[in-house]
Amino acid sequence: MRADPLDTSRIKVGKPKGRHPDKRLTAVGVRNIKRPGRYHDGNGLCLFVDDSGAKRWLLRTVIAGKRRDIGLGSVQLVSLADAREEAARLRKSARAGGNPLAERRRERVTVPTFKEAALKVHASHSASFRNAKHKAGWLSSLDMYAFPHIGEMRVDAITSAEVLKALNTIWLKRPETARRVRQRLRTVFDWAKASGFRTGDNPVDGVLRVLPRHKGDKAHHAALPYAEVPAFVTKLREADATEATKLAFEFMILTATRTSEVIGARWEEIDRDARCWTIPGDRIKAGREHRVPLSKRCLDLLDRAAKLADGGPYVFPGRYPKRPLSNTVFLMALRRMKRDDITGHGFRSSFRDWCAERTTFPRAVAEAALAHVVKDRTEAAYLRSDFFEQRRSLMDTWAAFVTTKKGEVVPLRA
Repeated sequence: MRADPLDTSRIKVGKPKGRHPDKRLTAVGVRNIKRPGRYHDGNGLCLFVDDSGAKRWLLRTVIAGKRRDIGLGSVQLVSLADAREEAARLRKSARAGGNPLAERRRERVTVPTFKEAALKVHASHSASFRNAKHKAGWLSSLDMYAFPHIGEMRVDAITSAEVLKALNTIWLKRPETARRVRQRLRTVFDWAKASGFRTGDNPVDGVLRVLPRHKGDKAHHAALPYAEVPAFVTKLREADATEATKLAFEFMILTATRTSEVIGARWEEIDRDARCWTIPGDRIKAGREHRVPLSKRCLDLLDRAAKLADGGPYVFPGRYPKRPLSNTVFLMALRRMKRDDITGHGFRSSFRDWCAERTTFPRAVAEAALAHVVKDRTEAAYLRSDFFEQRRSLMDTWAAFVTTKKGEVVPLRA
């Protein structure tokens, strides 16, 4: 007579004797088992029933020479068929030398989304950013160009295809921004791999071979030919802009500094007696303090700026004395002057061309005036001076050239 499939009295509790069973349990039998104990299905898989009546699956197997029990979940969540399939997978992993217990621990760890990973990386790198603007820009670029595409995806599920889709939207339109986003993507995925959330190659590396090449080298800021700078400065003084804007713009041209360095200039950085402006390292691209010799014309501009400061900390205040000018103020001034063909930063190039073509000052002095870092390690090892006194002569000569009126002749140093 065939046994009733609902009858569980024939199923023995404890370790089976003799030949190992194979698929001994049935789905109906599993539902009807009530008595606490361990019920073997075969190949190490068994059903464990607690005194409370709760049922769960266990796999007993050998891992690295030691017998281990691995929980496979509750009967309410894992069917008999699924338990057998998972048990077979884990046994196969163990026989191949793997560690199913470690694998399951990793699976239980919550894998962050790309956005969550990026926020963690940004927080951990916060101390290394050059300034607040760089810190904010690092995250805002990902927020604008990466998060809409992959922000909500688990960091371990993102492939090169998704990265390519994100970069394609800006790769040719905004090449410099795209390169920065690509580097930041790589940093986040490197962190995810080091943290155990990803395996295999960085998905960013897979897109470089298929992205189109950018035309030419890194785009340079549009610059005005140095011969036209004196005429430009004359028009700048009459331009439709605030007094602080015009003073700051001319001061930037005369000192060959960057926009951010000028609009962030504070009175505590100015030593009028020494005719020197010392820019702290955290506001310099190179990351180290930079001394700027001030010409007589620069001192005149500072005297006029002091009347606008009204006791505020900034040399060139914005609408409010305690706040600096906007970082777009020079761009807007150029637009009002109908000079969209040049940029404020480009005047550094104008200065450098003038140094090379109209003076005999050494190249190292001109580079030091721009706060450029010597890239050659051997040369940098022997170069200890910042050529301050030589740069003072250079900047005085540049100021004389810039403030020259049409028809005047400016004597240049031999």
